[in-house]
Amino acid sequence: QVQLVESGGGLVQAGGSLRLSCAASGRTFSSYGMGWFRQAPGKEREFVAAISWSGTGTYYADSVKGRFTISRDNGKNTMYLQMNSLKFEDRGVYYCAASVSFGLRYAKSEEYDYWGQGTQVTVSS
Repeated sequence: QVQLVESGGGLVQAGGSLRLSCAASGRTFSSYGMGWFRQAPGKEREFVAAISWSGTGTYYADSVKGRFTISRDNGKNTMYLQMNSLKFEDRGVYYCAASVSFGLRYAKSEEYDYWGQGTQVTVSS
Protein backbone atom coordinates (compact mmCIF):
# COMPACT_ATOMS: atom_id res chain seq x y z
CA GLN A 1 0.00 0.00 0.00
CA VAL A 2 0.97 3.62 -0.54
CA GLN A 3 0.26 6.45 1.87
CA LEU A 4 0.21 10.04 0.59
CA VAL A 5 0.26 13.20 2.71
CA GLU A 6 -0.12 16.69 1.24
CA SER A 7 1.17 19.88 2.82
CA GLY A 8 1.88 23.50 1.93
CA GLY A 9 -1.64 24.83 1.50
CA GLY A 10 -2.78 28.10 3.02
CA LEU A 11 -4.09 31.58 2.39
CA VAL A 12 -2.52 33.67 -0.35
CA GLN A 13 -3.43 36.88 -2.15
CA ALA A 14 -4.25 36.74 -5.85
CA GLY A 15 -1.01 36.98 -7.82
CA GLY A 16 0.98 35.25 -5.11
CA SER A 17 2.62 31.83 -4.97
CA LEU A 18 2.46 28.60 -3.00
CA ARG A 19 4.35 25.32 -3.17
CA LEU A 20 2.49 22.13 -2.32
CA SER A 21 4.25 18.93 -1.30
CA CYS A 22 3.10 15.32 -1.34
CA ALA A 23 5.10 12.86 0.75
CA ALA A 24 4.75 9.17 -0.11
CA SER A 25 5.53 6.09 1.95
CA GLY A 26 4.83 2.36 1.99
CA ARG A 27 5.95 1.38 -1.53
CA THR A 28 8.60 2.23 -4.08
CA PHE A 29 7.80 5.83 -4.95
CA SER A 30 9.65 5.82 -8.26
CA SER A 31 7.39 3.07 -9.64
CA TYR A 32 4.30 5.31 -9.69
CA GLY A 33 2.98 8.02 -11.93
CA MET A 34 1.76 10.94 -9.83
CA GLY A 35 -0.89 13.59 -10.21
CA TRP A 36 -2.55 16.58 -8.58
CA PHE A 37 -6.30 17.19 -8.53
CA ARG A 38 -8.34 19.93 -6.91
CA GLN A 39 -11.90 20.53 -5.82
CA ALA A 40 -13.35 24.00 -5.44
CA PRO A 41 -16.35 24.66 -3.15
CA GLY A 42 -19.51 23.31 -4.73
CA LYS A 43 -17.67 21.89 -7.75
CA GLU A 44 -16.45 18.50 -8.91
CA ARG A 45 -12.87 17.35 -8.55
CA GLU A 46 -10.75 18.29 -11.56
CA PHE A 47 -7.35 17.40 -12.95
CA VAL A 48 -4.52 19.86 -12.38
CA ALA A 49 -1.21 18.23 -13.35
CA ALA A 50 0.57 14.89 -13.66
CA ILE A 51 4.14 13.63 -13.86
CA SER A 52 5.63 10.35 -15.05
CA TRP A 53 7.70 8.06 -12.83
CA SER A 54 10.95 9.40 -14.28
CA GLY A 55 9.90 13.05 -14.08
CA THR A 56 10.56 13.57 -17.79
CA GLY A 57 6.89 13.69 -18.76
CA THR A 58 4.68 16.44 -17.33
CA TYR A 59 1.09 17.30 -18.15
CA TYR A 60 -1.12 20.24 -17.18
CA ALA A 61 -4.70 21.34 -17.34
CA ASP A 62 -5.15 24.29 -19.70
CA SER A 63 -6.32 26.45 -16.81
CA VAL A 64 -2.95 26.22 -15.02
CA LYS A 65 -0.50 25.81 -17.90
CA GLY A 66 2.28 28.38 -17.71
CA ARG A 67 1.59 29.16 -14.05
CA PHE A 68 2.00 25.81 -12.26
CA THR A 69 4.98 23.46 -12.32
CA ILE A 70 4.89 19.84 -11.20
CA SER A 71 8.06 18.02 -10.15
CA ARG A 72 9.22 15.07 -8.09
CA ASP A 73 12.23 13.99 -6.07
CA ASN A 74 12.30 10.20 -6.01
CA GLY A 75 15.17 10.18 -3.53
CA LYS A 76 12.95 12.00 -1.04
CA ASN A 77 9.73 10.21 -2.05
CA THR A 78 8.13 13.60 -2.57
CA MET A 79 6.16 15.32 -5.32
CA TYR A 80 5.73 19.10 -5.60
CA LEU A 81 3.38 21.57 -7.21
CA GLN A 82 4.75 25.09 -7.56
CA MET A 83 1.85 27.48 -8.06
CA ASN A 84 2.58 31.00 -9.30
CA SER A 85 0.33 33.90 -10.30
CA LEU A 86 -2.51 32.40 -8.32
CA LYS A 87 -6.05 33.36 -9.22
CA PHE A 88 -9.24 33.29 -7.19
CA GLU A 89 -10.37 30.41 -9.42
CA ASP A 90 -7.46 28.29 -8.15
CA ARG A 91 -9.00 27.99 -4.69
CA GLY A 92 -9.99 24.60 -3.36
CA VAL A 93 -8.72 21.44 -1.73
CA TYR A 94 -5.72 19.98 -3.56
CA TYR A 95 -5.18 16.23 -3.59
CA CYS A 96 -2.17 14.22 -4.67
CA ALA A 97 -2.61 10.78 -6.19
CA ALA A 98 -0.49 7.82 -7.30
CA SER A 99 -1.04 5.42 -10.20
CA VAL A 100 0.44 1.93 -10.51
CA SER A 101 0.62 2.42 -14.27
CA PHE A 102 0.80 5.62 -16.29
CA GLY A 103 -0.76 6.07 -19.68
CA LEU A 104 -2.87 8.45 -21.73
CA ARG A 105 -5.64 8.57 -19.11
CA TYR A 106 -3.51 10.45 -16.58
CA ALA A 107 -6.20 13.16 -16.26
CA LYS A 108 -8.88 10.70 -15.13
CA SER A 109 -9.26 10.30 -11.39
CA GLU A 110 -10.35 6.67 -11.75
CA GLU A 111 -6.89 5.79 -13.09
CA TYR A 112 -5.27 6.54 -9.72
CA ASP A 113 -4.96 3.91 -7.02
CA TYR A 114 -3.96 5.97 -3.97
CA TRP A 115 -5.01 9.39 -2.70
CA GLY A 116 -3.96 11.81 0.00
CA GLN A 117 -6.37 13.57 2.34
CA GLY A 118 -5.96 16.96 0.68
CA THR A 119 -4.60 20.38 1.60
CA GLN A 120 -6.65 23.55 1.33
CA VAL A 121 -5.64 26.50 -0.82
CA THR A 122 -7.46 29.79 -0.29
CA VAL A 123 -6.90 32.71 -2.66
CA SER A 124 -8.18 36.14 -1.71
CA SER A 125 -9.54 38.36 -4.48
